Amino acid sequence: MTSSTIRPASDYPPGGDAFRHRHLTGIAQLTPWEISYVLDAAEEWVDLNRSGAAKHDDRLAGLTIINAFFENSTRTLLSFEIAGKRLGADVVNMHAAQSSVKKGETLIDTAMTLNAMRADAIVIRHASSGAVQLIADKVDCPVLNAGDGRHEHPTQALLDALTIRRRKGRVEGLTIAICGDVLHSRVARSNILALTLLGNEVRIVAPPTLTPPAMERMHVTTFTDMDEGIKDADVVMMLRLQNERMDGAYLPSAREYHALYGLTPKRLEQAKPDAIVMHPGPMNRGVEIDSSIADDADRSTITEQVEMGVAVRMACLDILTRRQRGVPGWN
Repeated sequence: MTSSTIRPASDYPPGGDAFRHRHLTGIAQLTPWEISYVLDAAEEWVDLNRSGAAKHDDRLAGLTIINAFFENSTRTLLSFEIAGKRLGADVVNMHAAQSSVKKGETLIDTAMTLNAMRADAIVIRHASSGAVQLIADKVDCPVLNAGDGRHEHPTQALLDALTIRRRKGRVEGLTIAICGDVLHSRVARSNILALTLLGNEVRIVAPPTLTPPAMERMHVTTFTDMDEGIKDADVVMMLRLQNERMDGAYLPSAREYHALYGLTPKRLEQAKPDAIVMHPGPMNRGVEIDSSIADDADRSTITEQVEMGVAVRMACLDILTRRQRGVPGWN
């Protein structure tokens, strides 16, 4: 595609051409205008959620959504459940501890079982990278990725983009520092893909042991010094230390990590005076971020990110089920 044929993010085509995908398994498959289309759709749900009107919407009435979470989650599961119910769908949550996976069932067998249940959409969270795509290839309904291994967490990146856009007035041309455990973070990967695609300068700030190799291929700048990495940043996005994914001695101690990479009020002075602070949660307070920053409503967007998550997931469920609902223009 030449520069003269690239469609601006704000200029998306009509109808189903605005979002051409059957599934949402990752940000990597999306174009800038498809991201913009989802964000614009989510904006409407933010307003309706705040007014209470969204609780009476029934556009997904009669549809069944299965939240198949093979990995523990609280906020993502609840967010998808609330999103589905506010759209009028019947929502069924399947937890790994209650599934046949614990009995040795293969992922393909699980996919076949889910498909036989004739769900209208399936939301999947899995500890293995690529597991969501494997299931998507085997079922007859839309699949949404709620996080797979170290691969991607697309709806988190979309809700983060929406939060940035609402706070900063735009989501392009900004300097964004993503700080912390980048190596194990699917949130970081999806955000890098989305934010670079939308035309931002993205920096990665992490210890060498928590920095993935060949990051330059993702069009980011890598820093190992926290103060240097967040200097003059518009957005400082902190990541949780994912101890459950670590299989080696990546860090000497939580105390030393905080001293070098923890976000403190003093360190935040390196960023722009109006910089916002983000965190996907759950937080390790006093490790990657000080409570005084996390609870500062003027700088922190953490609770707003949770709110935007419901709106973004409502938009995604609505958009991905339009073809099977026979929405005009989406055939």
